Amino acid sequence: MQRERLILNRYCVGVKAIGQVQRQFVLFSPSRALVHAFKRIRHVPSLPLPSNSVVPLPSMAAGLAMALLGAVAFSGKAIIVKLAYRHGVDAITLLMLRMLLALPFFLAMAWWAGRPRRAVVPPVLARKDALGVVWLGFTGYYLASFLDFAGLTYISASFERLVLYLNPTLVLILGAFLYRRPISGVQWAGLAISYGGVLLVFGHEVRLTGDDVWLGAGLVFASAVSYALYLSYSGELVRRLGALRLVGLASCVACVFCIGQFALLRPVSGLLALDASVWWLSAVNATACTVVPVVLVMMGIERLGAGLAAQVGMVGPMSTLAMAALFLDEPLTPWVLGGTVLVMGGVFVCTRSKTPVHIFHKG
Repeated sequence: MQRERLILNRYCVGVKAIGQVQRQFVLFSPSRALVHAFKRIRHVPSLPLPSNSVVPLPSMAAGLAMALLGAVAFSGKAIIVKLAYRHGVDAITLLMLRMLLALPFFLAMAWWAGRPRRAVVPPVLARKDALGVVWLGFTGYYLASFLDFAGLTYISASFERLVLYLNPTLVLILGAFLYRRPISGVQWAGLAISYGGVLLVFGHEVRLTGDDVWLGAGLVFASAVSYALYLSYSGELVRRLGALRLVGLASCVACVFCIGQFALLRPVSGLLALDASVWWLSAVNATACTVVPVVLVMMGIERLGAGLAAQVGMVGPMSTLAMAALFLDEPLTPWVLGGTVLVMGGVFVCTRSKTPVHIFHKG
């Protein structure tokens, strides 16, 4: 019982930090909704820590390793996608393969979280809940993922990661427009810094790859907006269904949309003509860059608390830069490094302001 109380208290304390430091371990994967859902625990009354409660050093070391590996693995998504594009596959087919191969894991996740345990029966999925799950699955997983995959056709993995890292600023702006939440002067400064960093790298990308950068950047930015809308409206369902169950159900809905889109727009016979590398890259994307990191991040949060785990997640953008240079031969120029520092610094200023960045719908 003492350990459960300690873990709950760490969530309640750490969740405040993760609510302010919306460090996304990865974009458009189940783990982001899981980390997002842990923030809901801030509404649970905090329990006092036992005077002799200290997180064991081996447990903390293991938690750091898990959170670090999870963040790096999630960041590999863009690298895998860019490698697959070299084999002539398009975004619609590649996204379908990823979701098709991940579907059994999502089904297992939804079943596991929705099963009765210890005489506690999870709430029945009402019609309103089902419609909410469909909507969130469409916006938060299908639409956001499709726009992201399509955008990666035109821009580098490094630039894509920077645009997606703007997500906390988008949530901040949406909160101002949708809920009339004020933006402080410090947060405006953070917005200017982060978007200045994106513009710096954008100008560098235009010189390297041409005018298609406009289309790619627009698609990825629309992807980030779609996921920010998901974050803004998913709070009520998280409270009712639970994080893991909602992630599993919404991801299954996204799988249906992705598979249906492929069936309507592409011949099924085309799958037989795909290079074998596309299949194994998609398998890596569905498992090592999606399912396995979900488990690692959850275990890391349990050992470290949500706040520290989110801080570890800051390695995501930097690991993307390193992997893009190593596996994709993308140039690691001072412009890219400078833009990355500005974006991360601006997001840090926004989320560390005394005026909190509200993520969830109050309803």
